[in-house]
Amino acid sequence: MTNIKLQEFKKNIDGKRAAVIGVGISNVPLIRWLNKLNVKVTAFDKLSENDPSIMKTKADFAKEGIDIEWSLGDHYLDLLMNEHYEYVFKTPKMRYTNPELIAAKNNGSVLTTEMELFMNLCPAKIFAVTGSDGKTTTTTLVSELLKASGYNVYIGGNIGTPLLDQVEKITEDDMVVLELSSFQLLDSVTSADVAIVTNVTPNHLDFHKDYNEYIDAKTNIFKYQSPIGRVVLNASCDITYKMKDLARGGISYFALDESVAKRCGQTCLKTFAYLDSAGYLTIEDKNGKTRLIKEDEILIPGKHNVENYLAAVLAVKDYVTTDAFVQVAKNFKGVAHRIEFIRELDGVKYYNSSIDTSPNRTINTMNALALRGQKGVLICGGADKKCDYTGLGEAILSVSDRIVIYGTNACFVKSILEKEANGRSYELIEIEGGDEVYEFPETREAVLTKFTEALNKARELAVPGEIVILSSIGTSYDHFRHFEHRGDLFRDLVNALD
Repeated sequence: MTNIKLQEFKKNIDGKRAAVIGVGISNVPLIRWLNKLNVKVTAFDKLSENDPSIMKTKADFAKEGIDIEWSLGDHYLDLLMNEHYEYVFKTPKMRYTNPELIAAKNNGSVLTTEMELFMNLCPAKIFAVTGSDGKTTTTTLVSELLKASGYNVYIGGNIGTPLLDQVEKITEDDMVVLELSSFQLLDSVTSADVAIVTNVTPNHLDFHKDYNEYIDAKTNIFKYQSPIGRVVLNASCDITYKMKDLARGGISYFALDESVAKRCGQTCLKTFAYLDSAGYLTIEDKNGKTRLIKEDEILIPGKHNVENYLAAVLAVKDYVTTDAFVQVAKNFKGVAHRIEFIRELDGVKYYNSSIDTSPNRTINTMNALALRGQKGVLICGGADKKCDYTGLGEAILSVSDRIVIYGTNACFVKSILEKEANGRSYELIEIEGGDEVYEFPETREAVLTKFTEALNKARELAVPGEIVILSSIGTSYDHFRHFEHRGDLFRDLVNALD
């Protein structure tokens, strides 16, 4: 069936001028797609033309015959004030209140983002996941459950690949699953058909004006749903539970504890998911209770992953069978960079959890390891996001009494360890770092040297039967491109050990 919205958009934008702000992971495919639609594109980025990533993108475009204009460097947005563009695609981390964007809007430009346009043009049902923790695992679980039930699934947003350039292939019989960050949701007025909010804890406060703005951004994932939309909320988190008051469609609740899941009161219109008294993941609706699988049969460890499963099954309950759920739960090995087992060497197991970009994520990881009785050496450190570190010291010391830190948030980690040690002894080694960044050739060797030093020190401290785990407690932006880059490099270094 013809995607009428897409055909109308292609006709409307043909021959027009478009500004694409931020030449990153999602906007590079956007530029390629717009170029195919006969759009005159100008790419804007605050990075200079000598930046390695910009140089590579320019070279790639030249090989592909893509000819666009560029506006780069410190004053890259000035061109928006002086030129007219029918469409302006902003980067997620730019506010619509930006003066240059306001000027473009006043000059007649349509302001949007790659993700918001995709959600408006997509003909398939859209499932979307947001939250402070568990987004990627829950997004992947929703995707895997749908695949196991025979659907053709596209996965995107912060996970997978950008999808706008694939929208012509997507049909209304397909399923789309998105992971959406607070940046992507800020100021968005487009919601998913089925939305999940896994939890909300203080995060990204280095970007958002305050905690309330961060929370409000999360609600946009469901706030503009139609009456036939649905939102899945974590009933054990007071902030997400209160989001029920904004929902226009159906609401489902999940929690580890049955009474917490049902805190709103049991009615025939509600659906709940929880762990029952016998340890079964259970879903309950107007037709009664359905036991799915026992907690200890799930392959990936941790109570937080049980919560992820409960959220995912509520989202897809109308599309998957119990058999499909059991199949996925028993076989799904987890997502890369999330307590990812790399290898065992000299009796020590090495794990990569580079996704742990906040204290709360590392707390969850430490709790999962503690439940499995695993102990050893922690490698941590990253850039702080103005997060709350309470409970981090206690969680770390339940797993590790040897900590190696390489990252700009070292002072926060050291402080909370001192505060929460309560007489317990531990050894802390800090790998001193400065402003070295892997992305720049002149400081790349320094990053490699220091990261390798951290790994070698952890290897020296670990004994057979223990683990070494990278759980960063901060973003990667102090030294690396993104958390995947940090985790990939760690994996490569571990695999190179002999």
